[in-house]
Amino acid sequence: MFPSFSPTYPELSLDFRIIDNFSDRFSFNLCNKEKNSKLCLHQLDSVVIKSSLSQSIAIITMDTSIKNNIATFISHTYISNQPLIKTIHHAAFVTSSEAKLFTIRCGINQASSKENISKIIVITDSIHIAKKIFNTLSHPLQIYTVAILEELHQFFFRNPINSIEFWECPSHLEWHLHKAVNSEAKASNPTPVYLCKMSWDYSKKMECNDILNIWKMMFQALDGKGNQFLNLLDDNYCFIEPSYVKGGLWL
Repeated sequence: MFPSFSPTYPELSLDFRIIDNFSDRFSFNLCNKEKNSKLCLHQLDSVVIKSSLSQSIAIITMDTSIKNNIATFISHTYISNQPLIKTIHHAAFVTSSEAKLFTIRCGINQASSKENISKIIVITDSIHIAKKIFNTLSHPLQIYTVAILEELHQFFFRNPINSIEFWECPSHLEWHLHKAVNSEAKASNPTPVYLCKMSWDYSKKMECNDILNIWKMMFQALDGKGNQFLNLLDDNYCFIEPSYVKGGLWL
C-alpha cells in the first residue's frame, strides 16, 4: 500500500519539509475537554454548511474497522453539487494506526485529484494519528506518513491557495456524517479469498521477500560494488545474497 521507506526521502529534508515551507496551509481543530459536545457538533455542522456553498471545497469523513485480522477502510467525499464519492478497501494484518493513515491518504488522493479543489477538510475520530503526518522525528509510522506528505506537497505546490484542515470528531458524538461511515465500516464483514495465506508468518514472509528482491537489484546495480570493502562472491564463486532468519537479516 505504501512505498519502501528511505531516510533520504525528500519530504524529510530540511529545505523540502512541509512544516517549513507550507506551515500556513494545514491546521488542526480539536474537540477537547474545554468544548462540550453541543459546541463540537455545532462547529462541525457549520463547517459542512459553509463548505456546501463552494464547489472548491471537499469534505472527507472516514473510519476503519478490523475483524478477523482484516481491516476495512471507508471514506466518503462530499463536494457541492456532486454525487457522494465512496471509497472502500480491505487489507490483512495491518494495525489500526496503519489502517487510519491509509484511509486518510485515500481521501486526500481522491479530493486532490479534482482540479478545482482548493481546500480539503478531513473529519476523523483519530486526530492524534493525523498529527503524526507532520511529525518529522523518527517514529514507527514514518514509512506511511512520507507517502501522505508527498501527496500534500503536490497539492500545495499546484496552487498557492490550496490548504487542508483536520477536524476531530469523536465517535461518541454520533455526528451524522461520521456516523454513516462508522456504521458502514462496522457492518462490513469481508471473507478472505485464500484461507491458506491468512497467517502472520505468511504475511511477513511475503513482505521480507519483496524487500530482499529490491535489495538484490540495488546491490547489483552499485557502481562501486566489491571495489573497496566487500567481496561479492562466496567460496563457490556465486553471488552473495541477503537472506533472513527469525529475528534479523544476515548475509
